[in-house]
Amino acid sequence: MRDLGVGFNYLVQGQRWVARHGKQYGFGLVPGLITLVLYAAALVTLALYGEDFVTWATPFADDWTSPWPGLFRGFLTAVLCALALLLSVLTFTAVTLLIGQPFYENLSEKVDRDVSPDGTAPESGLPLWRELWISGRDSLRIVVRAVLWGVLLFALGFVPFVGQTVIPVIGFFVTGFFLTEELTAVALQRRGVDLRARLSLLRSRKMLVWGFGTPLGLAFLVPFVAVFLMPGAVAGATLMARDLRGEETETTEDAPETVDAPEEGATP
Repeated sequence: MRDLGVGFNYLVQGQRWVARHGKQYGFGLVPGLITLVLYAAALVTLALYGEDFVTWATPFADDWTSPWPGLFRGFLTAVLCALALLLSVLTFTAVTLLIGQPFYENLSEKVDRDVSPDGTAPESGLPLWRELWISGRDSLRIVVRAVLWGVLLFALGFVPFVGQTVIPVIGFFVTGFFLTEELTAVALQRRGVDLRARLSLLRSRKMLVWGFGTPLGLAFLVPFVAVFLMPGAVAGATLMARDLRGEETETTEDAPETVDAPEEGATP
């Protein structure tokens, strides 16, 4: 149970780190804002045309007597919108990390250098296109897993009593696990840890993962919050990745704000 508090503390430490490094925080906001605009456009389109799509997809209901076609299609439209919202929460982090790969890689490296006793950060040694390919491929695999879990939990939500009490709680823990996997992947991929090994590593410390990811998942339900928490979440996930790998970390919580000097060859 102690790991629950440790995981949450990493989330808080990550937010404190970006608060002390304003330049990195500013760059880290860009991918989230881009993703937010894309998701908002998709959800608005669904809200405007979702009913028309359901009507087009259910021609067999045209011959039903009133009011059944309207009730049936209204129910399907509500289910479609709810499922879209659930998937947007589950996939927002993956899409944001994919769009912001260079930004978050640079941020994660700076966190590693800041807390490492020798001031160094692990490097993958791979070209950017290769890192993007691996990140995209692994993100797709995680999104597929998350979607399957989302559909299952959504279906179980119709079970009386259990669906309104137990299932939402399980859903938040599942969301927290997948969020943490996506965020720690930024630092662990740079260390050469593949997806299967990452999942095994996270499953070995589930309480730590839930302590970090579940509160973050709850916060992401609030509109726009995800955008502003993403940079700090990446920073906190980097600190947690060091813990998972057993790497020595120096605390910097009380350190004064520093000015980031540009590094040769670094991407902001």
